[in-house]
Amino acid sequence: MSEWLQLPFVQNALLGGLLAGILCGIMGTYVVANRIAYLAGGIAHAAYGGVGLALFFGLSPLLGVLGFTLAGALIMGWLYLRERHRADTAIGVLWAFGMAVGVLFTDLTPGYNVDLMSYLFGSILAISRGSLAAMAALIVAIGLFVICFYRDLAAVSYDDEFARARGIPVTALQLLLIVSVALSVVVLIRVVGLILVIALLTIAPYMAEKRCRSLASMMVMSSLLNCLFAVVGLGLSIRFNVTSGPAIICVASLAYFAFMGWLALRRRA
Repeated sequence: MSEWLQLPFVQNALLGGLLAGILCGIMGTYVVANRIAYLAGGIAHAAYGGVGLALFFGLSPLLGVLGFTLAGALIMGWLYLRERHRADTAIGVLWAFGMAVGVLFTDLTPGYNVDLMSYLFGSILAISRGSLAAMAALIVAIGLFVICFYRDLAAVSYDDEFARARGIPVTALQLLLIVSVALSVVVLIRVVGLILVIALLTIAPYMAEKRCRSLASMMVMSSLLNCLFAVVGLGLSIRFNVTSGPAIICVASLAYFAFMGWLALRRRA
């Protein structure tokens, strides 16, 4: 394995996995704390519509994903905030619509030769320096946002009615969080793909939630767990010559099952 680490594309992949782990640790904490995993999944899967549209009109796939994802996130966020208890059906429709649009426009694109599997399941070994820079910039921006509004975000996450009574702009903060999730999806495409990104946003934060007493400690533990999953999954994918994204998610899922089994045994004991 040591000789692989000398290769630039492996170094980029390792750095990308670590950055993705930190990003998903921060954003995933809010996804889990606010119970919006289904909303995040809808945003991630609907983003495939942007891939199909970009290919059909000859645009950059990343540009198409960015525009389609942000538009879908704002629509889903508006539906979620307006009728929270009935938004799951509309989000499911938008989820399916985005995937369907992506498939149809991909079929209508003559002679396309783009590896669509990399958008669905990731291609971390092909991650570019530009993608790494975008991930780092987004982490810095979200980190500053969290530091500046940490108390307000904590209040919104745990009791939004109490936050409203305190005069906190709950709706604006929730929309900003949803947009941040959408931007995270865009930059994580190359790591685990659109289909698997929801797992990276939820598994580690859920495990951390069971052991932490604050959002800050959840973010730290989630980021550390995600980085561990990324490094182990990447190493296994190189060792056995399998796709990196699914390998990372399999490692995270097995850790989740082991953790849940440990919790069950502990309750019985």
